[in-house]
Formats: sequence, C-alpha cells, structure tokens
Amino acid sequence: MWLPRVSSTAVTALLLAQTFLLLFLVSRPGPSSPAGGEERVHVLVLSSWRSGSSFVGQLFNQHPDVFYLMEPAWHVWTTLSQGSAATLHMAVRDLVRSVFLCDMDVFDAYLPWRRNLSDLFQWAVSRALCSPPACSAFPRGAISSEAVCKPLCARQSFSLAREACRSYSHVVLKEVRFFNLQVLYPLLSDPALNLRIVHLVRDPRAVLRSREQTAKALARDNGIVLGTNGTWVEADPGLRVVREVCRSHVRIAEAATLKPPPFLRGRYRLVRFEDLAREPLAEIRALYAFTGLSLTPQLEAWIHNITHGSGPGARREAFKTSSRNALNVSQAWRHALPFAKIRRVQELCAGALQLLGYRPVYSEDEQRNLALDLVLPRGLNGFTWASSTASHPRN
Repeated sequence: MWLPRVSSTAVTALLLAQTFLLLFLVSRPGPSSPAGGEERVHVLVLSSWRSGSSFVGQLFNQHPDVFYLMEPAWHVWTTLSQGSAATLHMAVRDLVRSVFLCDMDVFDAYLPWRRNLSDLFQWAVSRALCSPPACSAFPRGAISSEAVCKPLCARQSFSLAREACRSYSHVVLKEVRFFNLQVLYPLLSDPALNLRIVHLVRDPRAVLRSREQTAKALARDNGIVLGTNGTWVEADPGLRVVREVCRSHVRIAEAATLKPPPFLRGRYRLVRFEDLAREPLAEIRALYAFTGLSLTPQLEAWIHNITHGSGPGARREAFKTSSRNALNVSQAWRHALPFAKIRRVQELCAGALQLLGYRPVYSEDEQRNLALDLVLPRGLNGFTWASSTASHPRN
C-alpha cells in the first residue's frame, strides 16, 4: 500500500497536537464503569515483534469480557515514520491512554478520513468489533474468526468502536512500540486507569528466525527503531534491530524488578513465550488471574486446539493465530538458523539471555540436540521485587 512521506515539519506539528490532546484529556474525567458497575481493568500486553504477541493478544481477545485492539499505535508510526522510537514514545503513550479510556477521537490525528471500523489496523482480529454492539457477525460470547468478520463488518461505522469499548469490563491493547518502562509511568499513576502490564518476552534466537521470515513486513518499523529518518530497512546483516529489542527487554524487566516505583508493585507480570508453549493452560490461568479474568470451558477448549496443531504454521500465517504445535514453534529456530548466526545473537543479547533465563549453546551439536533444554527453570519466580542488581549484568 502506498503511503505519503511526511515532512519533519508535519511530524513536529502532529507531536505538538498530541501534546495538547493529552493536556485536554488529563483534565477530563474517566469514562463511566461498564455495565454492572465494576471498575474497568486496563491491560497492556507489552512485547516486541515476532515474540508470540499476536498469540497472547488472542488469548485476551477471545475472552467474552474483553475489548481488544492489536497495535493501535501502528497508526502513529505509519503517519510519523520519519521519527525514531524514542521521539514517538509520547505520541504512542497518549494514543494508548485515550484508547484505554474508549476515546477514539484520538485517531483524528492519524485517520482524518476515518469512516468505518475497517480503517483501524487489524480491526477484524478483534472479537469485540465483530460482535454486538459493533457488528453481528458473531454472538457476543462466541469465538470469532477474522475471515468471517471482514466481509460482514468492514463497513460498520467507526463510532461503534467507542460504543463497544465502553460495554466491556476489560480493555486490552497489544503494543510492540515501547522500548522502556518509564514512558508508561504516567499511565500507571493515572487515577483514570487501572493498568496491568503483561511483559511478553521470547528467546532472541527464536525472534531472529521469525523476523527473517517476515523481513519485508517489518522494514518500515526497522527504520524507526534504528532512527533512519524515514528510510526503510529490510536487510539488517548486523542484527542491529535484534540488539535494540534485547536491550529494551532488559531495560523494561530491570525497571520492573529492581527497586520498582511503588505504583508498579503488583501491576507487572513477565511472561516467557516458551513457558506458555509448554504449559499453556496453567500459564494462561495465572495470566487471567493477574488481570481479573477467569478461564471458561469454551476458552479452555479453544486454547487446547490452537496450541496442539500439527505443525509450526505456514509462512503466510506469520501474523495470524492459527492451530499449531506451540512447542514445535518455540524450538523451530534450532533447526533453521546457522550456528554462526546463533553465536552472533548470543553475543549481542548476552544480558537478555541471562536475565530472562535462556541458556546459550556453544556448538552446533548443542543447538540441534532438542534433549538439551535451553529454557532455564527460573521462570517468573526469578523476578521478585527483591532481586539483586549484582546478578543481572547489563547488555
């Protein structure tokens, strides 16, 4: 799809507009509680590209109590593509806050032509946008399908997104465009929000393998991560983007676990994709409990189906959630990557591997030996509020 280049002047103007928008929004009261009167819960699935975030997003999306959007800040990065990840942090944060509050007018800065639900990025993966009151493709509590939803709901009015959002007890957003935790502190201390952060990580070697399969789709985002002033980056032989992703996960995990601010306590949970792949139901129950949700029999059956498929999934399904063998998916890199590239990732991401609990391999034999477990048994228990800085070297 052709997209116009945005001048640096336009970038500055839009960022200023976002600043004024935030000041306006802060002065407004939060939305009323959903039906039933309970306090609305806001959940941010904080991750990076190719880390299993679409899968985790769907674990929330298909829950009958959840209004879910996949990467609404895609619109920020698409419109302001000459910026860098750091300079766009504030605009991304402000958009996320507005969407949490079901204020969809924030998209005026990025979708001036918006008319239909289909103007939203990946709108059809949202069960809530395919169900009443937004659309009637599926009953409100049913498992939805993107393929069925698209032709039936594409022309529904954009205004229905706000109406749907306000009718749910949980608003869940999945985002891959935050590279530190501190930028989220205003949201965590905002009295209008009841925010929980699910920090999803994955073995950097698996991330690299998955990124290589989707290089063209990530070219614009790579340029923003690397601060190229709008130049797209498809080929990255130096693995600079993977290095930045690793560094961001270290920054986020350390900020959350090493002397965190009081407002973060009990509101951050680190999840490894590999743990989800091995024990999906146990991990998901814990994840739901953290966010105030319960696992229903229908969801349990659906989760079993999508994690016990016959293979790793086709390349055309790279950005979709389909039935796959989750354990095979989590270890596919051990067959696909050359050892020289694995060794380089381990050098660039040594701090992330150690902090997040992934064992390096020192030979091709170790790489191919699937009996050698590379996911260390520290899991979430290794991330306590009393963790010592001495045991976590920086990357």
